[in-house]
Amino acid sequence: MSGPTELPSLPDARFAGLLAEARTLQATTVELRREIHRHPERGLDLPRTQAAIQRALDDLPLEVRPGRSTTALTAVLRGARPGPSVLLRGDMDALPLQEDAGLEFASLEPGTMHACGHDTHVAMLASAARLLAAHVEELAGSVVFMFQPGEEGFHGARHMIHEGVLDAAGERVERAFGLHVSANIVSGQLQTRPGPMMASTDNFFVRVIGKGGHGSAPHHAIDPVPAAAAMVGALQTMITRRVSVFDPAVLSVTRIASGTTTNIIPETAELEGTFRTLSESSRALVREELPKVCEAVGAAHGCRVQVDVEPGYPVTANDPVEAGRVLALGREVLGAEQSVPMPAPMMGGEDFSYVLQRVPGAFAFLGTCPPGTDPSEAAANHSNRVLHDESAFPSGVAMYAAVALDALRAPQQSLAG
Repeated sequence: MSGPTELPSLPDARFAGLLAEARTLQATTVELRREIHRHPERGLDLPRTQAAIQRALDDLPLEVRPGRSTTALTAVLRGARPGPSVLLRGDMDALPLQEDAGLEFASLEPGTMHACGHDTHVAMLASAARLLAAHVEELAGSVVFMFQPGEEGFHGARHMIHEGVLDAAGERVERAFGLHVSANIVSGQLQTRPGPMMASTDNFFVRVIGKGGHGSAPHHAIDPVPAAAAMVGALQTMITRRVSVFDPAVLSVTRIASGTTTNIIPETAELEGTFRTLSESSRALVREELPKVCEAVGAAHGCRVQVDVEPGYPVTANDPVEAGRVLALGREVLGAEQSVPMPAPMMGGEDFSYVLQRVPGAFAFLGTCPPGTDPSEAAANHSNRVLHDESAFPSGVAMYAAVALDALRAPQQSLAG
């Protein structure tokens, strides 16, 4: 299998062999990834995935602690000398999707698939633990490995934070790093950016209540359907007229439901959707304005309206210094052409945002586009046909390790941002 281009030797010897070391662990990385891919689990209860990770870490000098309220795993590697601690995170859970990617190690669980690449995150993080264990004499401090369930809408990071993952080494971690694969980025390429990286993820549910009647006599009813239809346009107008174009928001109505047959005006109609923002100020504005718009439109049609906004993940915002540090490390470890600034935020969400609200850190994407495929044409994450190039995995393993090694070496040796 072809993969990222072989890189020339780098002038700074600190990490010159790190990628090569990661490549020696490739068979182990792939084996764990494929085992987890065959047996995906969803939500906060992932016993089989947890057991697979524990087996992969068993022979390493780690302090491993299972979660209390979930099947999370926290592992601590203590360096040869005292010092601060750094956190590395990999999420574990799958999606409710029937796989159709044609892999020889395809999911054996009907209706469940690792369509977002969390299986690859787990495998790369476990191999990073093995690589770092071989460098324990170079570490002045501790590495906290955060194996997290429930990223796909279950707030798993928040559960782990409440159970003390940020203090697992005995003191608050000083830096945090998370990595996510993307099939729409060139294989082996690292991308990140300072500031907002990914969006908040709030959902809304609107119930429009009218008065049912016969389809031939709408004047004897109060029809909720045109009221609901008017809300769709009014909400889009609200976004363009109330939210600054320099602090963007996206709102999508993704479900409209009403009625039972052709000649009955229903009593109710329902709208559902999501809105995404890149700042907490825009997020608060949309949350305040959305009910006002729906209630006013409903009143104009003689309908009552019930609106529920379900809070999702916060904005994923990178610390500018840490994002710059990760890009600099990427250039050193992977090569200049393989570590580039992410051109713009993406409007998907991430619960690593909870970690970044509390600890300076950075989240980055690692390209896993299949060789010979145009990244813009590749099946994306969350597709039932998504494929991830396994030969990119050493780049992820090396980056996890490089962040920890850089953070826990003497200050004069580190890549201060």
